[in-house]
Amino acid sequence: MVGIGSATITGRTAITGSSSLAEDVASKAPFPIIGVPSRRLREQSSPLRIFVGYDETEHAAWEVCRHSLMKHATVSLDIQPLKQLELRRLGLYRRAPNRNGVDCFDGLPFSTDFTFTRFLVPHLCMYDGWALFCDCDFMFRADVSELFALADSSRAILCVHHDHKPIETVKMTGQKQTLYPRKNWSSLVLWNCGHPVHKKLTVDSVNLEAGRWLHNFEWIRDTGLIGEIQEEWNWLEGYSSPAIYPKAVHFTRGGPWMDQWRDVAYADEWMKLFSEIAA
Repeated sequence: MVGIGSATITGRTAITGSSSLAEDVASKAPFPIIGVPSRRLREQSSPLRIFVGYDETEHAAWEVCRHSLMKHATVSLDIQPLKQLELRRLGLYRRAPNRNGVDCFDGLPFSTDFTFTRFLVPHLCMYDGWALFCDCDFMFRADVSELFALADSSRAILCVHHDHKPIETVKMTGQKQTLYPRKNWSSLVLWNCGHPVHKKLTVDSVNLEAGRWLHNFEWIRDTGLIGEIQEEWNWLEGYSSPAIYPKAVHFTRGGPWMDQWRDVAYADEWMKLFSEIAA
């Protein structure tokens, strides 16, 4: 449960889906696979698959992100939170739980529970079809089907090619701000899950490879396979040009659910969405 002022929202997360993979996992533990549509849905016209990075400390952000996606949608959506605890229970995520510490493979610190879980998306989709991942600190202002319409089968992924070089040393509630190549590219990714290059992105590689290998998409050696999305779909609060009309606002420094980030651009719009959930 998360409260902001006098308003309170509670989690209403539903984990759904069944498949041969899910059935195999279910035979070992009583936890359903996350985000894999059923055979029936795959055979019919499936909802657009969307995975949102989840961190219990930012539950309000997840609620608003989901609400904003649904509010503008003109098609059916299958929106799933990537909950690290459930992925651990399934045996899909095994990295050391060293929040705010140092990733033991390359010294890249991480500040959220979904820093690495995002890279399980192709596996969760059984390396088939298209799926979107975004951080929970996104607020969508347009129909996400417009984003899926950009899908290009010749690309392995599509994302905004930010040249993001933050000057501050901390973000959110005191987490260390880091600088690395392709920063924020992985915060919103349209995955071509069935592309052959993702065969290298196994459960083991997600758990064992260095953070920079993952966030820099280093398993995709051919940079031509990394398609580009316009910045309006990943508008970085505090960094992107105010001349751009954002279709998705990314509160990457910190958002209105945090006391010190109540006065940033589009905070009032975020709070309005939050009040709609809390009502």
